[in-house]
Amino acid sequence: MNKKVAFYTLGCKLNYSETSTLGRLLNNAGFETVEFTQTPDVFVINTCSVTENADKKCKKIVKEALKISPNAHVTIVGCYAQLKPQEIAQIPGVDLVLGAAEKFQLVDHLTDLTKKEKTEVFNQPVSEANQFISSYSFGDRTRTFLKVQDGCDYSCTFCTIPMARGASRSDTIESAVKQAYEIAASGVKEIVLTGVNLGDFGIRDGIRHDKFVDLVKALDEVEGIDRIRISSIEPNLLTDEIIEFVAGSKRFVPHFHIPLQSGSNKILGLMRRRYRRELYVDRVAKIKELMPDCCIGVDVIVGFPGETREDFVDTYNFLNDLDVSYLHVFTYSERENTMAAEMSGVVPGSTRADRSKMLHILSEKKRRAFYESQLNKSDEVLFEGDNKDGFMHGFTRNYVKVKAKFDPVLVNELKTVKLTAISPDGDVEIIESEEILVH
Repeated sequence: MNKKVAFYTLGCKLNYSETSTLGRLLNNAGFETVEFTQTPDVFVINTCSVTENADKKCKKIVKEALKISPNAHVTIVGCYAQLKPQEIAQIPGVDLVLGAAEKFQLVDHLTDLTKKEKTEVFNQPVSEANQFISSYSFGDRTRTFLKVQDGCDYSCTFCTIPMARGASRSDTIESAVKQAYEIAASGVKEIVLTGVNLGDFGIRDGIRHDKFVDLVKALDEVEGIDRIRISSIEPNLLTDEIIEFVAGSKRFVPHFHIPLQSGSNKILGLMRRRYRRELYVDRVAKIKELMPDCCIGVDVIVGFPGETREDFVDTYNFLNDLDVSYLHVFTYSERENTMAAEMSGVVPGSTRADRSKMLHILSEKKRRAFYESQLNKSDEVLFEGDNKDGFMHGFTRNYVKVKAKFDPVLVNELKTVKLTAISPDGDVEIIESEEILVH
């Protein structure tokens, strides 16, 4: 009988793409993938370590897993496993920890599934994680996350990702296009390009071979994929050439997610970000000039060391005046072995929480204003397979979330709709084929 394996993924889209690839490797080795609650023989937990909370989540998931299947083998992979393997080894019930260079050798490590008295740890220095391993998610959504880049050569003072994933490295354009065709053959209609520093695409063996715009142009020719999204791109790497190509593209949609982190140039300097807010303004203006209905998402960190009340107000006013569509707000969290953790001017936790709340409220205002700007327009929606209280959801090309009465025929289908109103829960109501789907 096949052994059963269950996966749990914490963190970013990149982790989801890699979890799916690990799943395919185990399936090919004879393992059957099951749900977390179906008493598997093996749990594989793919971790994140961007914040302290991610570490705590890992510990909780291990505890819950062993409640479900007390004798199951527990393996931990991912960023937390690279950064703090010995800390993970102290978690009761963990059998195996695989670092960044070892995680794709998972099959080789699962030949013996007996519970271990002492956790086995395989964790080389992150410099050994120097090979690009292709990955894409599959089977759980109407869209696929396609990993085309890994690692980062930047040195932001708050970030542990270079220590967890290593130097910047990329797939080849030919390989990425080949995988896009595989994804298209599976019936998936949307690809989301992912990476640690996606705009830095093109480095292999420490040498730059391509530019991100070259990849974008090649993927735009892939038949069978209706939409391609860029998950996140640094403002200093988002060139006019990229913006102009997306504006006239066949498949790339008008949606950018551009990390800002702070609207204060002083704080950007302390963070060692590679731009200042004036460049960010220029990038948003260029996008809106060519794509007035483009959705723009923003990452922002509150409570960074040295962030005074005046600095935060500077950020708040900057974002309030900026023509963007929503915010992803992160409360600063001290991470070991980062420069920021040693900085003075520590912001009290209660102040960080207050500032986070203010920006979350601003984000909701921004999102609603963007949705209101789209009302009475027509757009194409890709419907997902969820069924919540008799309703399903989907997204327009420019990332407006719409709802409709559940209809299994609509799952993974593209339909042109008219956006008519904003419902009490914040989603957009639509009319499709002259039939009102939401009252």
